Amino acid sequence: MAEQLGKPTRVLDRDREWALLREFVEDPAPQLRVAIMSGRRRNGKSFLLEALTEAAGGLYLTAVQEEGRVLALQRFSEAVAEHAGVPVGALRLEGWEEVLTTALDVVNRAPGAPLLVIDELPYLLQHSPEIPGLLQLLYDRSQSGKAPGGRIVLCGSAMSVMNELLSGTKPLRGRAMLDLRLQAFGYRTAREHWQVDDPEVALLVNACVGGAPGYRPLAPGGSPQSTAEFDDWIQRTLLDPGRALYSRVEAEFLLREDPRITHRTLYYDLLSAVAQGASTPARIGGLLERQRSTVIAPLEVLESAGYLHKAQDLLKARSPVITVADPVIRFNQLITLPLVDMVEHGRARQAWLESRPTFHSKILGPHFEALVRQWVRAFAPDETALRIGGVGSTEVPDPAAKTKHEVDVLALAPGERPQSAHARITLIGEAKATIQPRGVRDVERLEHIRDLLAGLGHHAEDASLVLCSLHGFHPDVQQAAARRRDLLLVDLTALYGDGPVRGGQ
Repeated sequence: MAEQLGKPTRVLDRDREWALLREFVEDPAPQLRVAIMSGRRRNGKSFLLEALTEAAGGLYLTAVQEEGRVLALQRFSEAVAEHAGVPVGALRLEGWEEVLTTALDVVNRAPGAPLLVIDELPYLLQHSPEIPGLLQLLYDRSQSGKAPGGRIVLCGSAMSVMNELLSGTKPLRGRAMLDLRLQAFGYRTAREHWQVDDPEVALLVNACVGGAPGYRPLAPGGSPQSTAEFDDWIQRTLLDPGRALYSRVEAEFLLREDPRITHRTLYYDLLSAVAQGASTPARIGGLLERQRSTVIAPLEVLESAGYLHKAQDLLKARSPVITVADPVIRFNQLITLPLVDMVEHGRARQAWLESRPTFHSKILGPHFEALVRQWVRAFAPDETALRIGGVGSTEVPDPAAKTKHEVDVLALAPGERPQSAHARITLIGEAKATIQPRGVRDVERLEHIRDLLAGLGHHAEDASLVLCSLHGFHPDVQQAAARRRDLLLVDLTALYGDGPVRGGQ
């Protein structure tokens, strides 16, 4: 079994997820065990579970959105019969309890692992809401040996539906051994997946489509390898109404995944307001001329579905900052929709030229900051001498100057609790995607912020200063980093692991 469940070479990354699933499948307990997998569409859930099922010799079943109860029962019965090695018409299973019980019997008798995968479960629940209750019944009976054992993985993209499976008094509450939420690839893995050599081009692609691996098969031709090729790539993918990757169609497709999103106009308006820079419910409501109270619930829906992200200030209690979490939706709201008439009448090139200032200021800049925070969390502990705890951003008051300083990147010492009064701070950073190289004045600003934090009672005196730039550094700041232990310079090559972090010696 250990050899059978080795991760196939076609599965990129996903080492942690594969290890968890392998441990789940190989658990020696004879009783039934249940696992839940959820995640945004295009993140590769089906690809991963199909590879697992193939490696384990299990049975993979997937629901179809357009299929009703009768046809679903018939198709599932035929798949169970085929896995059992009997003629397709030999099994006439009348209901879901019979289908599930028979499927478990079959996978337990088959030569592979007793694994049953049910993908796109939310589609089944639209016409067969009794399925979770039947699984509870089988699970409970199995614990006393009155029903077959085995391993069941339930998977789906509708996050609200999948989250509900284990909530409150729902039938499967307390019965799932694994609750795995599959995320998109990190930015370095996404670069490998798209096979882009130039880190700047990899950043541009990531800012548009993120790390969802399912987008690459939808993109025509090869991946862009230069900024000029990137401009052409944008026009024939996200800005081409005839392509599957057209951002307007994809955004609508993603929003339809959540059954709670019924009045899509409101949700589009909310996403556009946040993409434009409104970051609190009050500001979002004001921009849309709505009361704050009327936008709270739909904002929570978008957050739970993974389309918005709510980030707390790392040092003090204040209203969390709301941002658009999904790059494709962000691109659609900021680039495609404002010029949709131009795009859909074949003038994608003109629309892109008109939109490039917006792309650089409202998409590339914030995305670069987000990737730097990812680098601090995931790679800085191994690529620098820094010890990293919580990572985020903050706002530091400057009473003397009667202003506030936005800190793009802040890291606490390991074990420090966010928003504590006297936090130990290990990193203060600035991330800029502007075309100008960064210089000594940027370092002086970070030094001033470090002094302000110390004056507020935080233990920041020994915090390292990290300057991150998309377009490099002036010689003066490079010379300063060469002789200072508290100053680190992170350019695009360092961000992507192609070169070292400078300074800190």
